[in-house]
Amino acid sequence: MASSKDILLGQIRGGGTLTGGQQLKLSLMLSYPAIIAQLSSVLMQYIDTSMVGHLGAAAGASIGLVSTCAWLLGGFCGACSSGFSVQVAHLIGANDFKSAREVLRQALVSALVFSGCIALIGMAVSGPLPLWLGGTPEIISDASKYFFIVAACIPFMQVDWMCASMLQVSGNMKVPSLLNIGMCVLDVCFNYLFIYVLDLGVVGAALGTGLAEIITAGAMLYFTVVRSPELGLQQEKGSFRPTGRVLGKALDIGGPMALQNILMRGGYIASTVIVAPLGTIAIAANAFAITAESFCYMPGYGIADAATALVGQSVGAGRRDLAKRFAWITTGLAMGIMSFLAVLMFIFAPQLMAMLSPDAEVIALGARVLRIEAFAELGYAASIVAYGACVGAGDTKWPSVLNLVSMWLVRIFPAIFFTRMYGLVGFWICMAVELTFRGTVFLIRLARGKWLK
Repeated sequence: MASSKDILLGQIRGGGTLTGGQQLKLSLMLSYPAIIAQLSSVLMQYIDTSMVGHLGAAAGASIGLVSTCAWLLGGFCGACSSGFSVQVAHLIGANDFKSAREVLRQALVSALVFSGCIALIGMAVSGPLPLWLGGTPEIISDASKYFFIVAACIPFMQVDWMCASMLQVSGNMKVPSLLNIGMCVLDVCFNYLFIYVLDLGVVGAALGTGLAEIITAGAMLYFTVVRSPELGLQQEKGSFRPTGRVLGKALDIGGPMALQNILMRGGYIASTVIVAPLGTIAIAANAFAITAESFCYMPGYGIADAATALVGQSVGAGRRDLAKRFAWITTGLAMGIMSFLAVLMFIFAPQLMAMLSPDAEVIALGARVLRIEAFAELGYAASIVAYGACVGAGDTKWPSVLNLVSMWLVRIFPAIFFTRMYGLVGFWICMAVELTFRGTVFLIRLARGKWLK
């Protein structure tokens, strides 16, 4: 018997009428599994980071130094996944499941080749990278080893993200969410084993995370290509050889996202370079505060996944008015949830930092910058989910430009001067202003409707 979620998704694809209440209900039904998974991920990340943090400020700083570069590699995986999954969303919206499975076959092969190349590049630069980022001598060795292991696991991350995004755009948010929760649990268990039992320290943290990623990637692949009613590849034979048509569309969608990733993550790397001269305490406080802030913003990314799926299927079904309504519903939902969580973050900032580090100086500085950032969460929510809606519509060029202009002109360049004058506090003031600006710009884009044209 079909679930109410499947019935409502069928209404989108079949041209049926959806009331405002039904649209909100469907948005919530697709959002809540992803939100729970993201919150579970945050909780496990807290535990994970706390394990490293209790090894000392230097251990936390060694991971914090290269974390932005690890995000850079992950961003390429995300762009690759979106380039193919948006096509699948549109095809499912048009009730063309056979073509959706054809795209999935080509996506898996393309993703493995692409991520393999990214992994080799990452491993090749792992040695000199901490020096390039301005790391101090006591953290260079651990930072280099950590990044090498993270880079080596990139192909497994790519498979995980590709399959998760395929399931999500098909309307299945539950399985990816449960598997990601399981990955977080495995991450903590493996980290405890490698960090404490085997006494591998920072290297153990990388090994534990990598092993959890490998197991989850295998499970995600199984549920996508075998168990999924919409995407299961056993339903008919097909070629895994990528075609120019599918690759061209993937490049049109994912290309701007990949370029954005280089320049946006480049901005995060520039942020690390700006903060690094402030010393080990500032580097650790910055890294741990970013982890603590994820308590607020990760639910927004869960809702953004739902927005991409709902808008993508609506566009594929030729229902642009419905796509626009889903974009506003999901964006408003994220703004409400993240604003509430921002209030909690402001109140409990010292406690959040104390969970991650025993160092009193790190706790005090981290709590101070978290309270500054709390005022930016409303705008951050708007930027996250509105961007997800644009991706669902296949509109990635101008949103990527908006993200880049905001990051570099409103955050990075002012931060060079503010950080010199006010230290880490000055840097986070620039970040808060930029996120508020970015959210406002994305709300204006949603209102104008050009993202649907």
